[in-house]
Amino acid sequence: MQKIAIILAMIITSLVSGQSQYEKGMQKAFELWKTNPTEASNLFERIAKAETDNWLPAYYAAYVNILKSFGEKDKDVLTAQLNKAQDLINDAKAISKDNPEIIVMQALVHTAWVAYDGATYGMSLSPKVVMLYQKAFEIAPNNPRVVLNKAEWDMGGARFFGQDTAPFCKDVEKALELFANFKPESPFHPNWGKERAEQVLASCKK
Repeated sequence: MQKIAIILAMIITSLVSGQSQYEKGMQKAFELWKTNPTEASNLFERIAKAETDNWLPAYYAAYVNILKSFGEKDKDVLTAQLNKAQDLINDAKAISKDNPEIIVMQALVHTAWVAYDGATYGMSLSPKVVMLYQKAFEIAPNNPRVVLNKAEWDMGGARFFGQDTAPFCKDVEKALELFANFKPESPFHPNWGKERAEQVLASCKK
């Protein structure tokens, strides 16, 4: 009995220690993100390699690379960042299939390419973005990031074709309502987007 108790104690200690290391690593990566996105992405990647059954580190590593890509003018830099983001999304999808948060991230990769060169990438990637947001919305119609990013994409399309964006402003309002009541599964699950929704809604009212 004593041996079993010791073994159980060792297993529990190991699990707690492992969880603690993961939490410390994620917290450090989020802190780094404020000042050094590249280092944050690298740390998220290292955590992802250690946490092979956890989609969150790969998700955030991808997100950092995607955010850096919007506004990037150097195609070589953009390609490297978005290819890395795509690889990380693939890793996350392998762990968590049909995850609306990951689907949104995939849509953002395509959106970054369209934003860089709409003439080259718009025709092939725009339908994929539409399908991804439709899929995410079918899975999680009350996920605020799904509603917000779908609305932003729809607004961009409306502007491109000279159409009224007002109907999609209502979707942004809906997203803000959802943000008010959204509770992430853990401190590290996605919880971003509220500030962006407020910015988009403010632009709607101008």
